[in-house]
Amino acid sequence: MWQTRIDFLDPAEAAEKLRPLGGLAFLDSAMRHETLGRMSYVAASPFQRFTVDGTGAMLDGVRLPGPPLERLREVLARFPVELLPSAVPFQGGAIGAIGYDFAHHLERLDPPPGLDAGTVVLRLALYDTIVAFDHEAGTADIFASGHPAEGVDARRERAERRMAEVAAALAGPAPARPPMPETAPDWRSSVTRESYAGAIETIRDYILAGDIYQANFAQAFQAALPAGFDPFAFYRRLRAANPAPFAAFLEDTDLAVCSSSPERFLKLSGRSVETRPIKGTAPRSADPAEDVALGAALLSSEKDRAENVMIVDLLRNDIARVCLADSVEVPVLCGLETYASVHHLVSVVTGELKPGADGLDLLAASFPGGSITGAPKIRAMDIITELEGRPRGVYCGSIGWIGFDGALDLNIAIRTVTIENGTATLQAGGGITVLSEPEAEYEETLAKAARVFSAFEAAR
Repeated sequence: MWQTRIDFLDPAEAAEKLRPLGGLAFLDSAMRHETLGRMSYVAASPFQRFTVDGTGAMLDGVRLPGPPLERLREVLARFPVELLPSAVPFQGGAIGAIGYDFAHHLERLDPPPGLDAGTVVLRLALYDTIVAFDHEAGTADIFASGHPAEGVDARRERAERRMAEVAAALAGPAPARPPMPETAPDWRSSVTRESYAGAIETIRDYILAGDIYQANFAQAFQAALPAGFDPFAFYRRLRAANPAPFAAFLEDTDLAVCSSSPERFLKLSGRSVETRPIKGTAPRSADPAEDVALGAALLSSEKDRAENVMIVDLLRNDIARVCLADSVEVPVLCGLETYASVHHLVSVVTGELKPGADGLDLLAASFPGGSITGAPKIRAMDIITELEGRPRGVYCGSIGWIGFDGALDLNIAIRTVTIENGTATLQAGGGITVLSEPEAEYEETLAKAARVFSAFEAAR
C-alpha cells in the first residue's frame, strides 16, 4: 500500500473534480461527528465491477456460478493488502450498493412483481486508489494499492501513476456546474392517504393474528426529470438540505444513487461489530422550545421505545449467529439523535466476530437490516412484498465500503434517491406496530421525505 498527503479540500469539490474519470463513488460524512461523521472517501475509475442479478454474480459482465457472496469473497481475496499505519480505516476495496432485493439470494422469500432475472440487486466497484478525508484531523490522503498489477514493482509503478493522476485532477479546476431545473418535479406516490391507512390496518391485523410483531411499510414517490438533469448537482443540494453522517453519491453508467442516510447498518473493524438501528421518529420544529419538547416526547413514547427494543432484539439475534455468544451487548438503548428534519431513537448493538467468520458472513447473517424489515424478519418481509407490491431496489439495502483487508462500513439506504432512465425514485416508510395510528404513520413518512423533496425545490 502506498500513500501521499495532499492539501485538504472540500470532499464534495474533490468528488466533482474526479467525476470525469468515471465510476464516481463518494462516501460523505456531510454531517460532521467526531466518530460517526469523521471520515469521507472519494474514488473514481474502478478497475473491476462486481454485480449480482437474479441469476447470480458477474465480474465485469462475466458470469460467476455459485453463491454470490462466496464469489465476492474469492474476488476480494485476489487483492490482499497490508494497511498503512493511519487513522483511516478504509484504504482501498469495494464501494457500492447492496439492494434490498439481494435478500432473495440469502433467504427463501416471496418475489415482488417486477423483480426478474435481469434485475441488478448488488453493484460493487473495486477501487485501487481512494482519497480519504479525516475531518477530525483536517487531513487528506491518497491511498493506492497498485492492484490489479502483479508483483511489488508493478504494483508500486501503478500506485505511483494512479496517485499522480488523482492528485493532478484534484489540483485542476472543477468542471462547470450545470444549473438545477427551475421547476420542481411532479411527484407521484405509489399510494393514496387512504390506501396507506388500509395497509397499516392490514399489518395490524397480521400482528393481532400472531404472524408478526412489526413490519416496515413504505410508499414510493416517482417523478420524471427534465433532459440534462445532473444527479451530482442535485446531490450537492441534498447534502446541504439534509446533512447526514452516512451519506453517499454513487454513479454508474445507468444509475445514480443519492443518499443522505443517518443510519449505520454494519461496521466491522478488526473483529469488532457494531450496528446502530433507528426506530422511532419525530419531526423537528423551528421553535426551539417546541423542538426540545418533541424530542423529549419521542424519548418517552411507549410505542416508539417498544418498536426500537423489538428491533434491537432482532439484531442481537442476527449478529449472534456469527459473533461470540457472550460478546453481544447493547451499550446504548433508545438514545436520542437529532438531524435536519427529524429526531430519531437510535440504539447501538455490538459484538465480537467468531473465529473463522468474516465480514461477508456477518452481512449474510444480518442483511437486510432489521430496522427496515420488521420482526420476525422473514414473515415481515413477505408481508412487505404483499403490501408494497414492487421491488425496493437500493432503498432499505446498504451503501458503503468493504475493504481489501476485510473491514467494512455500510449504511441503511434510507433518505435515498435513485435516478435511472430519467426518473427519480424516493421511498419513505416506518415501522408499524399494533399501537400505530395510520394518520400519524403517513405523516411520519412525509416528514422523512421533506428535506429530500426540498433539495429538488431549492432552485425555485
